[in-house]
Amino acid sequence: MAKNEESEKVRLDKWLWAARFYKTRAIAKDAIEGGKVHYNGARTKPGKAIELDARLSIRQGFVEKEVVVIAISDKRRGAPEALLLYNETNESIAKREKAAVERKIMMAGQLPPARRPNKKQRRQIHRFENINNVDES
Repeated sequence: MAKNEESEKVRLDKWLWAARFYKTRAIAKDAIEGGKVHYNGARTKPGKAIELDARLSIRQGFVEKEVVVIAISDKRRGAPEALLLYNETNESIAKREKAAVERKIMMAGQLPPARRPNKKQRRQIHRFENINNVDES
């Protein structure tokens, strides 16, 4: 973590990379420019100097997180140390969990993709057809 947070200026894209939200700074920069990251409720630029207690809204695919910056670092370290840079809000956690449950329900309602039967399933089909043919005679 930074020793003197007030004097150190860290770009938003670099902080997102250090906090392990994105794998590279280039991806973080593209996400910011694409409007997937909001700083204190507004769109921002990758070069924005990040401040303590700033609220970030980060969208990654289906997941949207609302986090509060609690530490500033420009070095990418391990995941346990990256978690110390921010706190996710309780509302954000609840919203993510609810969305995950809804996605699972939606996926469960869909039929599995159609595919050719394997050898065992073909034998079962032939056995079933033979039983029905004998009954009809």
